[in-house]
Amino acid sequence: MVEVYEGSLELLAGQESLTEYQFHTKTARHFFCKVCAIYSFHRKRVTPDHLGINVFCLQGLDLSGIPVRQTVGAAMP
Repeated sequence: MVEVYEGSLELLAGQESLTEYQFHTKTARHFFCKVCAIYSFHRKRVTPDHLGINVFCLQGLDLSGIPVRQTVGAAMP
């Protein structure tokens, strides 16, 4: 996942194939593809003006310049 400002994401196609999942406080919004179930992006609970984008869903993106950071979700506040 790469964090971007909400206005930086423009869905060009496939919006009808997205489904949303919420849990716990229902503040964060998680979007998955209804067809293949890939986790596409989410609106973060702690920074609601940002989105976490699964960059492996993007076509033609060179991933070599994106830093990798390991995250332990259970340890998040």
